[in-house]
Amino acid sequence: MCGADDQAADLIAQARAIESMYVEFRRRARSGVKQLMLAFQQTYERAEQFRIYEHSVIPGLFQTADYVRAMLSFWARFLSTDSDVDEAVAARLQRQSILYERRRRFAVVLEENALRTWFGNAETMAGQLDRLLTVMTLPNVALGIVPTMIEREAISTTGFWIFDDKLVTLETPSASIEVTQPQEIALYGNMFNMLRRSALYGPEARAFVIRVQGELNRSN
Repeated sequence: MCGADDQAADLIAQARAIESMYVEFRRRARSGVKQLMLAFQQTYERAEQFRIYEHSVIPGLFQTADYVRAMLSFWARFLSTDSDVDEAVAARLQRQSILYERRRRFAVVLEENALRTWFGNAETMAGQLDRLLTVMTLPNVALGIVPTMIEREAISTTGFWIFDDKLVTLETPSASIEVTQPQEIALYGNMFNMLRRSALYGPEARAFVIRVQGELNRSN
């Protein structure tokens, strides 16, 4: 019986650990989408090494106010939460101040699709691509672009963020998932390195963004 009790205790502990890793957006955003912005505030403040992979959106740290507003307006509607979008936009933009702190480093890999997926209208996307070109000049930001039509080493089915070597976060349509197991974090690190090897950097990446921007301007 003691063995069964021990197993039950272990299962309960594991269930609680899983629950803490999986946090529903609707629960976190009960009082508005601003709470989604504040959820990881301490994580951002503590981390010094950021590794970011996104395949369909521009990372929040690089977003313009108009892009943020378009994205968060969608989430407010989707989650049927209080529409405190203005406050949420301000919170996300305030977080971007960490980009200018020299002790922090940002290694970012974006798929071409992230440059071409609209949040808002053409003017919003043009401004967002301008912002991306500016961010690429920061000395603590290494931003790579993976073209769609190339032979590549790896494909990830979801975006993810690695904070130092302590935490990985990723999102589903309904929840955020927080990974803290060292072995799993190492796997995400390996995936990031494989994705990074397929990316364009420096002048090539900049020229690629300018080309997408030119196509956007010509089509509107």
